[in-house]
Amino acid sequence: MRKLVVLKLDGDLHLGVQVTLEIGEEGKRPTTEMTGKLPSNLDMATAIAQWESTYRNLWKFTRIKAKKIIYDGSISQRRKECDTKASEVREHLNNWLLSESFRPVREKWLKHLMPDEEVRVLIRTHCLQLKKLPWHLWDLIDRDYLKAEVVLSIPESEPVTAALQTSTFRNKIRILAILGDSQGIDVEQDRQLLEKLPNATTTFLVEPQYSDINDKLWKQPWNILFFAGHSKSEAETSCIYINETDKLTIDELRYALRNAVANGLQLAIFNSCDGLGLARELQDLQIPQIIVMREPVPDQVAQTFLKHFLEVFSSGQSIYAAVRTARQRLKGIEKEYPGASWLPVISEHPAVVPITWLKSRWFFNTRRLESLLLLSLLVTAGVLGIRHQGGLQTWELLSYDQLMRSRPQEKQDSRLLIVTITEDDLYLPEQKQRSGSLSNLALARLLDKLAQLKPRTIGLDIYRSEPVQPNQAYLTTRWQTDDNLFAICKVSDRTQNYPGVPSPKGVPPERQGFSDIIPDSDHVLRRHLLAMQPADPTSPCTAHYALNAQLAFHYLKKEGISAQYTPQGDLQLGNVVVKRLGSRSVSKGKSHIGGYQQADTRGYQILLNYRSYQGSPLEIAPKVTLTDVLKGKVNPDQVKDRIVLIGTTAQSFRDYIPTPYMSEQGSSQEIPGVILQAQMVSQLVSAVMDRRPLIRVLPVWGEVLWISGWSVVGGAFGYAVSQTLALMVLQTFPIGDRSGVYLVLAGGCVLVILYVLCLILFYQGIWVPLVPSTLVLVVTGGTVAIYLSSQPSLQQLISTK
Repeated sequence: MRKLVVLKLDGDLHLGVQVTLEIGEEGKRPTTEMTGKLPSNLDMATAIAQWESTYRNLWKFTRIKAKKIIYDGSISQRRKECDTKASEVREHLNNWLLSESFRPVREKWLKHLMPDEEVRVLIRTHCLQLKKLPWHLWDLIDRDYLKAEVVLSIPESEPVTAALQTSTFRNKIRILAILGDSQGIDVEQDRQLLEKLPNATTTFLVEPQYSDINDKLWKQPWNILFFAGHSKSEAETSCIYINETDKLTIDELRYALRNAVANGLQLAIFNSCDGLGLARELQDLQIPQIIVMREPVPDQVAQTFLKHFLEVFSSGQSIYAAVRTARQRLKGIEKEYPGASWLPVISEHPAVVPITWLKSRWFFNTRRLESLLLLSLLVTAGVLGIRHQGGLQTWELLSYDQLMRSRPQEKQDSRLLIVTITEDDLYLPEQKQRSGSLSNLALARLLDKLAQLKPRTIGLDIYRSEPVQPNQAYLTTRWQTDDNLFAICKVSDRTQNYPGVPSPKGVPPERQGFSDIIPDSDHVLRRHLLAMQPADPTSPCTAHYALNAQLAFHYLKKEGISAQYTPQGDLQLGNVVVKRLGSRSVSKGKSHIGGYQQADTRGYQILLNYRSYQGSPLEIAPKVTLTDVLKGKVNPDQVKDRIVLIGTTAQSFRDYIPTPYMSEQGSSQEIPGVILQAQMVSQLVSAVMDRRPLIRVLPVWGEVLWISGWSVVGGAFGYAVSQTLALMVLQTFPIGDRSGVYLVLAGGCVLVILYVLCLILFYQGIWVPLVPSTLVLVVTGGTVAIYLSSQPSLQQLISTK
């Protein structure tokens, strides 16, 4: 944070000077204030007048139009005399500032300011005599506080206009450069220096007419006004020579300049002679900052100053650092041009917001681009490594659930009808001899009723452990002869010491389907097991396909679509290839697929694309109860040529499976097994008949590209944040106020865009990595933003606030 020191000087060298000292941080109220006094000093008044006379007697050609000067003595003698007078002025100045009456002010300065701090020393006075003093030679500034720079100003704190409250440069800095009368001097060098500036558009007016300048100032906005040529100050009037015959006073440009300030004019640079008078009149127009030459300036000095000033200023450093550096560089040519380092001075409005030149490609160069890509690669590799070890699986599955829930609802699948056995159905007269959820008598009557309504396929999602009695042989006959009737069984599992459940006796193997599922570690079912080879040959269930797959195959066969396998071993239904999860070559069934790491991929698995109606997977298809069917209350159109699934929904049997959806209590919504079978049947049939997408994952290389791409996006966003932070500094928004909220909102928008893209792709059937992409986006973006914001160029900007 730059410190601001204000010295208000009231008086002159003849009468003495009342001094008020204020010290504080830039942009804040002063925290320290005291008064002191400097005595009259006629010797210094004489010394500064003699130095000025000697200096002006040095040059024949400067950027001033004056009367003819008669030069006495050789140039070397005049240079030596000028150096002598300069030393006298410096000695008088420092002795004066060591006066006993000024000592408290000096001690307060030393107490509250550190030598390594950047300090703006604002000299506020009306006295031109005091403004002409070489304040930069004060030993505190020249010897002890090397980052201090003196700025001239006026005592009054006038109301601040909108132009003074901002230091914003547009996308490109707009410069109006007036190259005036160049008789005896060379302003072409100034032009060449301005043309090389980065991130700037310069309009040149070469020896223009007054109307040209006036029109430009009125009709277009400018950030910087530059003048090179002859100028002169006399008494209360200053003028610039715009061509060989015409000159302009500041008063003649008053209204045009006020309009320019209102439109964003921030800085006026007059690389011409005798500029303190110009600065005084321009300051009355509230031009925020003005750089002038306090005395006549030779061409070489003017060009050298401009060159070094623009190099530093356009690199992003403060205007004070730029003037200080350029002034110090002029010291190197003072053997030939005595007093050169005394000439440049900044004059500014007391309420000015210091401006800084920020290049639009400030941080963007080849080396930073390479660093950004390398960082993105490293972050991507790190996140992929964590993901490969399973560190993100829980979060990825939760994001999968969120994407599943966020999709728009769909219509019910009218190709299905679900016959449910509810709690009330358990107490029907036909259920008196039941041993499970459905007695043989109730089942036989249910099948008879359905047969009259001509369904295409019937699937029984109820284990039939109840034996068929001799007087119920018709049920066994139906098992054997009804080609559209499919029954369920369960494969044994030696690892869990589970014996398995057979299908009803008499059902041929081709009409049996297993009920086995593969829930995830959180018990939520996200995968659809289509087929498998039972590991135990002694299992009572040896079905190769799931019940839902058998029902879908039978239904589609009537549509002329048969299940077959591609040469690559993938299941194909018509024109739809059902890509399996994992690889057939994985012997132990452990694979890295999408968000799954070390997943059990044995058998033929796909992701289950739940169908949701009215926000619930329970409403997959029309439902009727056992009572409705037995009492003939079912619409025949709901059954004819449909897939009918029979299963229990009674809570007492607890045939419920958690899904990615949420219940009203905030836990995973559970659905009955028969509804789950309906979801799976609908998934296969809809994929073929309706082109409803099956959910698939990207190949490994595709996921790597997707994640690394978002890492690059994060790096680019981090770069943009650092740029925006710099612009916030330039626009004088306090760090951490509402502008910080805007940055957070911008980051939130990028995350929303990522989520929306993932949701759109998910709706199209592609599960892309959301959690890893979010991680690399945030980590890379945050790292780049923090790194670039910590760079000296931006820190220097922030320190000026």
